Amino acid sequence: MQAAVNRREFLTAVAALPLVVRAVESAPAPIIDAHIHLFDRRRPQGVPWPPKDDPVPGTSALPPRYRELVKPFGVVGAIVEEASPWLEDNQWVLDQIATDSILVGTVGFLDPGRPDFGKNLERFHKNKLFLGIRYRNVEGRNIAEGIEQPAFVSDLKLLADAGLSLDLTVTPKIMVRVTDKVPSLRLVIPHLPNVRLPQERADLDAYMADLRELGKRPQVYIKLSEVIKRVDGKVPTDPSFYREWLDQLWNIFGENRVMFGSDWPNSEHIGRFSDVMKVAQAYVQGKGAAAMDKVFWKNSAAAYRWVKRDVSQPKA
Repeated sequence: MQAAVNRREFLTAVAALPLVVRAVESAPAPIIDAHIHLFDRRRPQGVPWPPKDDPVPGTSALPPRYRELVKPFGVVGAIVEEASPWLEDNQWVLDQIATDSILVGTVGFLDPGRPDFGKNLERFHKNKLFLGIRYRNVEGRNIAEGIEQPAFVSDLKLLADAGLSLDLTVTPKIMVRVTDKVPSLRLVIPHLPNVRLPQERADLDAYMADLRELGKRPQVYIKLSEVIKRVDGKVPTDPSFYREWLDQLWNIFGENRVMFGSDWPNSEHIGRFSDVMKVAQAYVQGKGAAAMDKVFWKNSAAAYRWVKRDVSQPKA
């Protein structure tokens, strides 16, 4: 009788295995949000972003506000993207995230080509939470001109040699040039889901050709950020609305080089955090469980080399 009972238990367990496998496959991936911003308008010196007349992001965007916001969505970590070209704001961000383990690092702002770049890079690179820099054409900066200057290229090589990354939001043509000059540098491209494509056919063809060239370079990553849009006063949350362009980007870069970033709180100009999550997760779920893990944390670990700070975070 005992043998019969054991046999029934065994058969019951075997029959349940497909359910267990399906449950594991459908378990949500842990999420590292690879693109958020921090600021505090109450600082005596003010902030370069957001502007004073911009009411959407609020008075401040600090770790406690973000932590509370993402509780329902399975976000276990985030990377702070610079929102200021002021040198000391690199330290301000590092100070903000030092005591909150949900933040696994920051992408700062330094000036390649300037005499103090090496000194500043050494200063901030001592902190393991400093993961790289973003360069933007603000306050007279122009990377198209910079990349043709030996000192600028030399500083980007310093960045690459330090194991840090570069975020760029310029045209693919310029990014191809950057990776030609410094092929060892990991390059991250934010916000392509919402890019304004050229309208002229010849310009569009050239743009796409350069984008495909970047897709051939394994050190180039893109972010699934600025993914939602507002149409007639509403935010479509059906992924089919966004699929055509997202599929083009996916086909160019593949599941190993796309990472998720919410662009919070800038995303609040368009819609709710839940809208961002719904569209991004629904789109990637259609690519399979392995893609979910890659897009929502593994690829950001490969691009940024962030370090686990909390028990809830996956080990890169």
